Amino acid sequence: MKILVTGALGQIGSELVDTLVNRYGSSNVIATDKKNGKPDFACQFINLDVLKNKQVEKIVKANDINVIYHLAAVLSAVAEGDPDLAWQVNMQGLRNILNIARKYNCSVFTPSSIGAFGPNTPKNKTPQDTIQRPTSIYGVTKVAGELLCDYYHCKYGVDTRGVRYPGIISNKTLPGGGTTDYAVEIYYEALKKQKYTCFLEKDTVLDMMYMPDAIEAAIKLMEVPADELVHRNAFNITAMSVSPQDFADSIRKFIPDFEIEYQVDRKRQKIADSWPNSLDDSAAREEWGWNSKYDLDTMTEDMLEKLSNKLEINY
Repeated sequence: MKILVTGALGQIGSELVDTLVNRYGSSNVIATDKKNGKPDFACQFINLDVLKNKQVEKIVKANDINVIYHLAAVLSAVAEGDPDLAWQVNMQGLRNILNIARKYNCSVFTPSSIGAFGPNTPKNKTPQDTIQRPTSIYGVTKVAGELLCDYYHCKYGVDTRGVRYPGIISNKTLPGGGTTDYAVEIYYEALKKQKYTCFLEKDTVLDMMYMPDAIEAAIKLMEVPADELVHRNAFNITAMSVSPQDFADSIRKFIPDFEIEYQVDRKRQKIADSWPNSLDDSAAREEWGWNSKYDLDTMTEDMLEKLSNKLEINY
């Protein structure tokens, strides 16, 4: 197996690469990203813009790539500020990857998101198959991406797979412009200042997931035999359904003096209000054995422990 990861310097990619290297070996993984830098990967890193189709094809061909984790994307809050860029990266970038996968017989993992749903979607226990009418450009690109992956599988036989990620929480990499960024920021501020000002309303309930679960879901889905999958793309997965107030209450179990205030960003609040409160992930559980390992309190304990070591702060 030879694996290519796009968007490898992003929140998910940076940790996915390390896990793939540990599982498959450094010689079998190539990490790529448009960003410049010196990533601390134990595998080859190549600077790559997924909009430059010939560059992508050159890497795939030269390295006999047969599995692509396509993570390069513009996230929700940033996308609203530049819809044209979001469409180019999220749609044309994906189309480039799918065309190359078709030509070189690659399997492709492409993450979707709870952003693919909209205000008319059932809010609680959102079904796997339901109405999807998002009101953000990010959500529009995610729905279109789900359909495009289905199309390439049905028409060309490309082995496309994906999940709908909830908000992802990481102790290693800072988020990059999403509506659920507060769920990472709150832990940093709890340790640094014992106080946090949240940009969403305190009772805004959204699905969340700890990064180890998010990484395991991606790899587990790609390892399942193709004939066991019914839905194939855009599986609902979830771990916890929580609000900013829930995060604060969990943190107080470890940092009793922690305080939270609210200064609502109406643009991000509007996006959050259009997303589900909770997802029904029974299809993922039944078709490929999905099961999360972390709940809110076990995640909070691990986040605070890891970040306190990282920041050299005792609590």
